[in-house]
Amino acid sequence: MDLVNWQSRLAVKYKPAGGQEALITPIDSFQPSFGTSAEALHSVERTHIGVVYSPQQVTFSMTVKAIGTAAAQLMKLALDGTPFDVVLVEGEDRNGPQWSFKEVLLQNCIITSATPTSAATTGAPTATFSGFSLAGSIN
Repeated sequence: MDLVNWQSRLAVKYKPAGGQEALITPIDSFQPSFGTSAEALHSVERTHIGVVYSPQQVTFSMTVKAIGTAAAQLMKLALDGTPFDVVLVEGEDRNGPQWSFKEVLLQNCIITSATPTSAATTGAPTATFSGFSLAGSIN
């Protein structure tokens, strides 16, 4: 059985207007949802003579700790309507700053809502961001 690779993690990659590509990390949890719908086509003479497909939908929600800059950066992306990619980044060693992109997971993502939690005496508050993706890849 293979050991878990703790050197890999999800990150948000974006390019601000007139700026250079930047990463937002860490993402504490990520829940994608994929939907394809098909409906049977009927006629007066027969049922199920064909199928009508609706466009595929890729939605997601991701949670980050509402401390540091990750939540604020994601909120700015949401308010500005800036598209971003959700990517897998991997480091040479656990503490190394040199990461390379191994795989793009979701592309041209847009945040549609954000829900922060209340601050508590124990644990860090979190913020959950929901949205959709215009494209994705599976490798």
